[in-house]
Amino acid sequence: MVAELREEQFAHDTLERYSGCPVADFRSNLILTNFPRYVDYFAKSRGVPVIEGSMFKVAHSPQEDVSILDFKIGSPAAALVVDLCSFMPIKASVLLGMCGGLRRRYVPGDYLVPVASIRGEGTSDFYFPPDVPALANFLMQKAVTEVLEKHRSVYHIGITFTTNTRFWEFNEEFKNRLKASKAQAIEMECATLFTASYKRKFTLGALLLISDLPLNNDGIKTKKSSESIFEKHMADHVEKGVEILQVARVMQSQHVKGAYHRNLGMGPPPT
Repeated sequence: MVAELREEQFAHDTLERYSGCPVADFRSNLILTNFPRYVDYFAKSRGVPVIEGSMFKVAHSPQEDVSILDFKIGSPAAALVVDLCSFMPIKASVLLGMCGGLRRRYVPGDYLVPVASIRGEGTSDFYFPPDVPALANFLMQKAVTEVLEKHRSVYHIGITFTTNTRFWEFNEEFKNRLKASKAQAIEMECATLFTASYKRKFTLGALLLISDLPLNNDGIKTKKSSESIFEKHMADHVEKGVEILQVARVMQSQHVKGAYHRNLGMGPPPT
């Protein structure tokens, strides 16, 4: 008789297959990103190898107790990575992503701290009814703002609109809906990540880099402008992500409000 496959074992097996490395290699702090070159930078700057599986690209820094994982783009991938990593003994996680700024005063290269996201992607409906808000973890976003304040970085705080629709920049109906929402930025993962992590009690925050101003006629991201954002801001973004995780762990040790009990040794991971 074939033994019944437990959910935790299935998650571990899937993560190993998608990442190309044993789950034991993952550290207790995790950076999530959409950008393979973020993983490359992290690995090169720490002198550690890059590992690729069938879907994810990862690198691990034992000295800093930090792993970084590129989960690709979109809300289905965002849901999957939270589902898998929530069965790991990860204490703190932060998304380092990019977004389109929806305010004229924003400048590409500014940071945006999302406190919540509008659930326009549909994937998050798997976790909660549509009327449940998608909120970032308070402790993680407090750590994010502490690091930004420390370095006197230019940043904005607001709500993002999460969509699964790409190539929307030329869809006037969608743009009118976006403007009516009063969101400060648009992206493709935050609502899913926040909703899934709340369901799974997985401590997750986000620090987004404003890469373009898509509602401006001359603000849509191009190949050239995208490359410029990476060249100017990638290193700072990644290093701030590492520092945010360090600050968050100190907060957890001090039982700052917002920490899940599973991160304080007071409860088991989800089953």
